[in-house]
Amino acid sequence: MEWGLGPRPQPPEALLTHFHIIGAGMAGLAAAHALATTGHAVTLHEATPGAGGRARALPDGTDNGTHALIGCNTAALQFLDAIGARQYWVQPEPDGLPVYDGADSSARLVALSPAGWWNGARRPAGISWGGVLALMAMALPPLGPFGRDRTIGEAMAAHPAFLRGFVDPLVIAALNTPSAEASTHRLGQVLRRLGAPGAARLFVARRGLGPDLVDPALAVLAAAGATYRPGSRLRAIQMEDGRATSLTFQEHDVMLGEADRVILALPPWEAQRMLTGLPAPDAFAPIVNLHFAFQPGGQVRFLGLLGALCQWVLIRPEGVAVTISAGDAEAEQDVAELAPRAWAEILRAVRAFHVPGDWPEAPPPCRVIKERRATPRQRPGPIPTPPRRPLANLVLAGDWTWPHLPATIEAAICSGQAAAREALA
Repeated sequence: MEWGLGPRPQPPEALLTHFHIIGAGMAGLAAAHALATTGHAVTLHEATPGAGGRARALPDGTDNGTHALIGCNTAALQFLDAIGARQYWVQPEPDGLPVYDGADSSARLVALSPAGWWNGARRPAGISWGGVLALMAMALPPLGPFGRDRTIGEAMAAHPAFLRGFVDPLVIAALNTPSAEASTHRLGQVLRRLGAPGAARLFVARRGLGPDLVDPALAVLAAAGATYRPGSRLRAIQMEDGRATSLTFQEHDVMLGEADRVILALPPWEAQRMLTGLPAPDAFAPIVNLHFAFQPGGQVRFLGLLGALCQWVLIRPEGVAVTISAGDAEAEQDVAELAPRAWAEILRAVRAFHVPGDWPEAPPPCRVIKERRATPRQRPGPIPTPPRRPLANLVLAGDWTWPHLPATIEAAICSGQAAAREALA
């Protein structure tokens, strides 16, 4: 399917330039939105049948993971406002995150912001003053002799209970990398954003990322006159004298005029295939998502689990989804092994928090989605950051190109908007 509306009134300078955006993930959608809604001619090319990238919804509208935003994701929340989708995002646990510990069957509500820990009933398990100070040290800018980048496991070695009860779940969620190998500097980028009021508020899409993020973005692009081409895979980029001269797609070529611009919003391995020698991450961590065909009804809920296979459980009236981040071992297992373990843990957690619904003892049908290269591994050391403009008329976008945050929806949107600004420059 391809759509595009009639020409929209454009400023004179836009008549000279056509923007080709390669990849309709969140970075590509953000770049296309920034350009199309300001009157520029945009064609958005996507290799797969649907937009959204790694945040894409499955054909039935289900997310391919338990994606969430927090209050400090200001670029993502402002993007929701711009596409008229903020109303669809709800705050499922305003009183604190329900956390079930499989080791001792305890259940507690945990404040995600340290400002809420004044209430003893909302403190995470294993908290100590020493542990909090060690966490705060990671939030400091990495300057001087005390700014050495090291693993979070090393930095929290003296506080194993706090590492297990709060820090490790945060690391897994934000960095998709085990604490034993995750970078303190990368976690610090996240921690420095969590100090503002409301920064730790948790938001999820009420129906799913398809209807509550991707579809509204595409609708705004259509209204702005952009052209969207799903199933349009880029095969090669022809270059001459430091410029891209044409784009080779599966069924056609696009010749680039002198004023045309390209925004390449692809995963790092695809970008490297197009541009040999491009600096990019070369180690990746998987995410395993389980989707149970069970409709509990009721309200949207979001639960955290410790000492369990499941890490995050997103309960929507229409289904139950589980995310296993940094799931190296789980990525090699099949649904027959994973589903019974996960469902048994879900039952214990929902009973501990009295989540309504007629929850069956036997696991419902389960679909497993394995993202084997979900995100770069966020290890200590320099971040391989490519130039924003590797060719005179080509700009890069993608969460992996944004060195200021780990690979997240927020980073993807920031990179897409930065790429649009650079392409205009």
